[in-house]
Amino acid sequence: MKKIFYLLLIAIILLAIGSFFFLDLNANDDDKKKDTPSLEKIKVAEVAHTVFYAPQYIAKGLGFFEEEGLDIEFVLTPGADKVAAAVLSGDAEIGFSGSEACIYVYEAGEKDYLKTFAQLTQKDGSFLVSREKYENFSLDDLKGKNVIGGRQGGMPEMTFEWALRQNGVNPETDLNIDTSIAFAAMQGAFIGGQGDFVTLFEDSATERKHH
Repeated sequence: MKKIFYLLLIAIILLAIGSFFFLDLNANDDDKKKDTPSLEKIKVAEVAHTVFYAPQYIAKGLGFFEEEGLDIEFVLTPGADKVAAAVLSGDAEIGFSGSEACIYVYEAGEKDYLKTFAQLTQKDGSFLVSREKYENFSLDDLKGKNVIGGRQGGMPEMTFEWALRQNGVNPETDLNIDTSIAFAAMQGAFIGGQGDFVTLFEDSATERKHH
């Protein structure tokens, strides 16, 4: 009888100790939740999802944004015009695209205009992709050719024209630059047979090699 009594006593003591630790752990978890501030959710509309913008993906992957109290969501929004529209409509808090979007909105007289506040890259990330193989390519080889260059007034297309002029090629008379195709549709149009050349971001340029 004494053995049963002692066993019951030990079981009650163990239960009491276990309950104490359980309640203490829950209390600590609640304290941690109170001490840890909630992350501010921010949606970023990005013009392209490309390795050219790797720094921001690495920062997210390594938790640098969380350390600053931010929960960042990247949303693919092809075309700087569409990025600007997403921010103006409130669908995104930040737009990531060429700075021309801010200029066009301001010039249009928009009172709630956009502002450029940060820079991730210093150069355009487009690659010139050819339908045919060239052993010793030069920009002179573009003369008389059709090039899918991107949206007129877009940063990639304007940068492409600047590069041509810097190398003695007149973008208005020496070749035909097709600016009628939307940014997101350029690769598909080229694969479908349009143009002798196309300007593409990575990894779209590499994907084109396998078609």
